[in-house]
Amino acid sequence: MLYQLARYSMFKLEPELSHDLALGGMNLVANLGMHRLLGARTENCPVEVMGIRFPNPVGLAAGLDKNGVAIDGLAAMGFGFVEVGTVTPRAQAGNPRPRLFRIPEHRAIINRMGFNNLGVDQLLKNIERSRFDGVLGINIGKNKDTPNEKADEDYIYCLRKVYARASYITVNISSPNTPGLRTLQFGESLNSLLNRLKLEQARQARLHDRYVPIAVKIAPDMTHEEVVMVAKALKTYELDGVVATNTTLSRDGVEDSPLRIEDGGLSGAPVRNSSTRTIRQLAAELDGALPIIGVGGITEGFDAAEKIEAGASLVQIYSGFIYQGPQLVSDSVEAIRAVQARQR
Repeated sequence: MLYQLARYSMFKLEPELSHDLALGGMNLVANLGMHRLLGARTENCPVEVMGIRFPNPVGLAAGLDKNGVAIDGLAAMGFGFVEVGTVTPRAQAGNPRPRLFRIPEHRAIINRMGFNNLGVDQLLKNIERSRFDGVLGINIGKNKDTPNEKADEDYIYCLRKVYARASYITVNISSPNTPGLRTLQFGESLNSLLNRLKLEQARQARLHDRYVPIAVKIAPDMTHEEVVMVAKALKTYELDGVVATNTTLSRDGVEDSPLRIEDGGLSGAPVRNSSTRTIRQLAAELDGALPIIGVGGITEGFDAAEKIEAGASLVQIYSGFIYQGPQLVSDSVEAIRAVQARQR
């Protein structure tokens, strides 16, 4: 009830302003020990994925806390893991405002943020200030003005920077809001990037005497043939995981909204089916070679369980968390626990 009241107040404000205020507010309520009043609970449902022990299989997706300013507050909401970013080598402003649009009647969001962030060095400073000692994913990308033929350099730079502080690293090559980025998901561009990432991962593992898994985040808008090609590349280069999926360019499910004309990626309930379909296709092609982190359209516990049944080992939420609050984390953990019990 308290979260719903807070959400009602926040939704009266411009979306990006309320987003920033909410991040600060979550840190405040966590520091005051008041997070349980928002419905947050510590959920214990341990699972081991990518060689990491997760307290529970429900995580926060990248994008909500790009700069790592609210890690402690978000961790207190019951998540089994938190992923921050997407972060780029240099700070960048992102796309012009307005660039974030709520569609409450469909539990959806459209954004064209454009990797707005303070840069990897500031992210690391913010991580140092946090007290969080749980599973932390760091999502990395390329600067908008870096040409695609030099994109590998941005990803390698960020990988080196964050390696020591990350539990795992996600490589974002699927945001629709950086021109040309999604072409990195295919062909020689993908092969070159994956090869260089794995070589650098091996170097960093020797340097730090610690292996940090790398996952790749893909789009939900691929054809089946494209999913097959991506799965083959992930297996060939022995990636540690795949995050499926990012936001969609489709407007299916929001056709009646005047905001459907806005450019950007659509997230929330309307992307649920395409995300789950991609997970099923990936699971069939990967055949257990690497785990899937399922994300997209989880707005109730059933949706999280559906992702696990489709082949995901972990799930992440973002838009559903905005609409439902921390109760969604608890509901998702319970639904997944029921699936696990049936599968045993």
